[in-house]
Amino acid sequence: MTEMTEITFTLNGETVRRSVPVRKNLVDFLRQDMGLTGSHVGCEHGVCGACTLLVDRRAVRGCLMLAAQIDGLSVQTVEGLAQDEAVNDLLEAFVARNALQCGFCTPGMLATAVELLRNPRPMSRAEIREQISGNYCRCTGYEAIVDAIGTVLDTRLANMQADGEVA
Repeated sequence: MTEMTEITFTLNGETVRRSVPVRKNLVDFLRQDMGLTGSHVGCEHGVCGACTLLVDRRAVRGCLMLAAQIDGLSVQTVEGLAQDEAVNDLLEAFVARNALQCGFCTPGMLATAVELLRNPRPMSRAEIREQISGNYCRCTGYEAIVDAIGTVLDTRLANMQADGEVA
């Protein structure tokens, strides 16, 4: 018999209560039980980043976290990111820079970029590459992804300067 536990959490802005197997990982729970298939299952060892999503605004590997661990927390998947107005410029930059290609890494890459952009600061291309280094992409060679993130970062910093938020 599978041991179950009750969890209550916020998923993409909505409160959810579910009974989950105590050993089921978060990405499988989201895909199989919640029908949110945007986060992908890749290596299942936390190395590739395909399952990256945001838990309490921090990027985490969904394959390394148990669904039972999100009790009382807030989870944002790529589906939730797509509904977030603050992420529109990032989504547009990914499209404009052709940073999508096959799309398998894109949900995890977007979650990582959202976390990186929450507190914008000047960053070199090398620093952006370092920040996204936990997300594998076999299609783009990362240049388009770094371009997209860099464009959004520069725009946000310029807007903050114009608004007097940074010197």
